[in-house]
Amino acid sequence: MDTAVSDPVVGLVLEGRYRLEERLARGGMSTVYAATDLRLHKTVAVKVMAEHLAHDPAFVDRFTREARAAAMLSHPNVVGVSDQGSDQGLVFLVMELVRGRTLRDLLSARGRLTVAEAFAVLEPVLSGLTAAHRAGIVHRDIKPENVLIGIDGVVKVADFGLARAVVGTGQTSQTGGVLIGTVAYLSPEQLERGRADARSDIYAAGIVLYEMLTGHPPFGGDTPLAVAYQHVHHDVPAPSAEVPGLPWSVDELVARTTRRDPGGRPVDAGAFLAELASVRRDLGIDPVPVPTGQSAGPGTLRPTNRPTRPRPGDRHPSNPGTEVLGGRSGARGGRTSMLPGMGAGPTTDVQGRRPAPARPRPGVPEHIRRRRSRLLIAVVLLLAVTIGAVGWWMGSGRWTDVPSVAGKQEAAAVDLLQDAGLDPQQPVGEWSETVPAGVVISTDPASGEVIRGTDVTVLVSKGPERYTISPDLVGLPVEQVEKELEDLPIQVTRGEGYDDEIPPGSVIGFDPAAGTGLKRDQVVTVVVSQGRAPVAVPDVTGQTPEQAQSNLEKLGFTVERVEDGRSDAVDKGEVMAVAPGPADGPVPFGSAIRIQVSAGVPLVAVPDVVGKSGDEATQILQAAGLKVEATRFFGNSVLRQTPAAGEQVERGTSVTILLTFG
Repeated sequence: MDTAVSDPVVGLVLEGRYRLEERLARGGMSTVYAATDLRLHKTVAVKVMAEHLAHDPAFVDRFTREARAAAMLSHPNVVGVSDQGSDQGLVFLVMELVRGRTLRDLLSARGRLTVAEAFAVLEPVLSGLTAAHRAGIVHRDIKPENVLIGIDGVVKVADFGLARAVVGTGQTSQTGGVLIGTVAYLSPEQLERGRADARSDIYAAGIVLYEMLTGHPPFGGDTPLAVAYQHVHHDVPAPSAEVPGLPWSVDELVARTTRRDPGGRPVDAGAFLAELASVRRDLGIDPVPVPTGQSAGPGTLRPTNRPTRPRPGDRHPSNPGTEVLGGRSGARGGRTSMLPGMGAGPTTDVQGRRPAPARPRPGVPEHIRRRRSRLLIAVVLLLAVTIGAVGWWMGSGRWTDVPSVAGKQEAAAVDLLQDAGLDPQQPVGEWSETVPAGVVISTDPASGEVIRGTDVTVLVSKGPERYTISPDLVGLPVEQVEKELEDLPIQVTRGEGYDDEIPPGSVIGFDPAAGTGLKRDQVVTVVVSQGRAPVAVPDVTGQTPEQAQSNLEKLGFTVERVEDGRSDAVDKGEVMAVAPGPADGPVPFGSAIRIQVSAGVPLVAVPDVVGKSGDEATQILQAAGLKVEATRFFGNSVLRQTPAAGEQVERGTSVTILLTFG
């Protein structure tokens, strides 16, 4: 049937840019279409959220989170996400289009892979996850359906819809205790406590490795709850138990990456990748091309990859697990239900393994009887070991002592707590004046005997509590600076200062200086510019007007010349007075200075001494500041004087008097 006819969404143009051309895949939560980017003229993949979920804020948030998480990553083994939006009632995100098939399709067609082929697929998966983990992102839903194998053999990790950034405690949990994921690949800590970190992705990748080697996941059951119970309470069996002849180092690698205790797994995908490379070197496995399965149709198996013998409870690998939504699963119980559209068919159980074979007829060959006898002995031994382990666990094995880690470096403390079987949370920082930065102050619980797996809060010193003021605030207006300092736990006061460059009202500095470590509530003075500092007026008396003006203007003053005056002390043509003057002290920069130039000595009116005796006239004229030159002509009475009485003359001028008979 034509997709454009059967699917009304085909042909729509979203946000005027993405024209949906062909439906590629459909699930219970979303549908993927091939689309044309009309702006860039290229083919892309558009994932459209199912209509019945588009109005659910929780699922819209998951959808948006997928776009943001994938957009943070730029790696050749991660499906790129370039856009996200909502249009015409459709919530969608735009992704890189990968032509090829999923790992689930490959396993359905091939049954299982060789060790070299499994490594060839897993290495790029771990490379993409390494980039995610180092960016602080946990995928939380690693499974064959989310591993895309292009026709060119490039492997990419897809569907970051469950991804969460590692924040707070360093683990992710679901809002309200709701668990979303594929139960066949969920780690025990996700099932028990709803928490996930990079080590949870390692567990899921280890399960995928087991499935590639054997053709089915390790655990099966009639319900998702039964599968979850096995993840929580049973170790993943060795792949060689299903496929005899697999190297023991491959069994060890699967065991290390799927340990129920997260502390026993590699810390992230980079560590897993390093261990995988080490096993490859030890076994001398040469790299092989990634199997694309393009030459074999569905159901076609190579002779070297025949499906392994089925086991009770197995089902077809096309549906290895059920995506579940519910409370905490596993031993904790809780409501568990399937999301619509996520299962593959009614002929398999929830774990995606093949149906149980028919009972063998009597008279089976001897080698089969021997194999059954060995299997029975193994089951009895396993049961005995299990009973002993349960007894040990219910007795002393479930308890452990909290080690004393106060005073140790953070990394060493975390290692000690993990070695003791405890679950250290993301360390919490606290200021300390006595404990150096990076050193553990205390833990909660601090000591004593607790159940293994108990969460331990680690309090780590951040060193002395200090705050600094940026030097970039110098030169800004004081109001703006004080607003910038409001978020710092310090006390701010104002001071004043002069500066030749920073204008009045702007900050010229701080006390203590900017960049100094400040304690909480410490008082800091913001020094505000009052402009240029006051300038002392120099003594320019006795200088020519031109000299005085030049000297004053060099200091920033403006010069005004007032009406000339007279001075006994200053020669004519020289500055005789300055206002304001040196005695007035410093004056504001740029002030106007008035100068007065001497026009000579002061003038005096010549006294009238005619008729006076010579001695008296001399006394009167000298008292007026004049000099006396007397000419006697037979007498001592002033007959005439020059200059005449009342005439204005300069002080010190000589007055001639003529003395005669009176």
